[in-house]
Amino acid sequence: MGITKKQKEVFDYIAEYCLVNGYSPTQKEIKDHFGFKSFGSVQKYIKYLTEAGYITCDDWNARRGLTPVKSKVKQATTMATNPSPHYEEIPLLGLVAAGNPIEAMENPSDTISIPAPMIAKPGKYFALRVQGDSMIEDGIFEDDVIVCRHQKTANRGQTVVAVIDGEATVKNYQPKGKTIELHPANERLSPIVLSGGDFNLAGVLIGLIRHYE
Repeated sequence: MGITKKQKEVFDYIAEYCLVNGYSPTQKEIKDHFGFKSFGSVQKYIKYLTEAGYITCDDWNARRGLTPVKSKVKQATTMATNPSPHYEEIPLLGLVAAGNPIEAMENPSDTISIPAPMIAKPGKYFALRVQGDSMIEDGIFEDDVIVCRHQKTANRGQTVVAVIDGEATVKNYQPKGKTIELHPANERLSPIVLSGGDFNLAGVLIGLIRHYE
């Protein structure tokens, strides 16, 4: 069974993500990466790629249950064995809190290599190293490096880097009327509720990099 160009793009993203991170992207990460309007769109792509023999899906309810079929990942494997043309340098700006906000330490002289497919959409990108544990239920842990696209707006539910009184934090964005709530992904912690003050969005999370040693 053949697949369309867009289906191939989704498959390539899943395969490249698995190669880089050692596990598959979540449906939310796929949705955010491609700008899909609903999880139903993501599930349609997963269903077709599964039926076409490109991926296996161990458990539809598993957050990271997708596995690319090895025979279909020749192109992604070639990219991994010859990475230099397929990686780009982006600024590593310092630290961001995943608990209480801490001062962002900007140092544009520091950079990090990012797989080009991760930052394929037009825009400016930056990376920050996470401190804290407030996003652990979304799979974001201390010392992870998050990759963000710079933008001043976000959709409800997106994971954002927000700057509050000059300090940066990563949270889920939940605007509510005249207030903005920044929700942690840790049941022990409460949202940050903002109704004014020095607040702006610095970017939207589009990926992360994790080292195991």
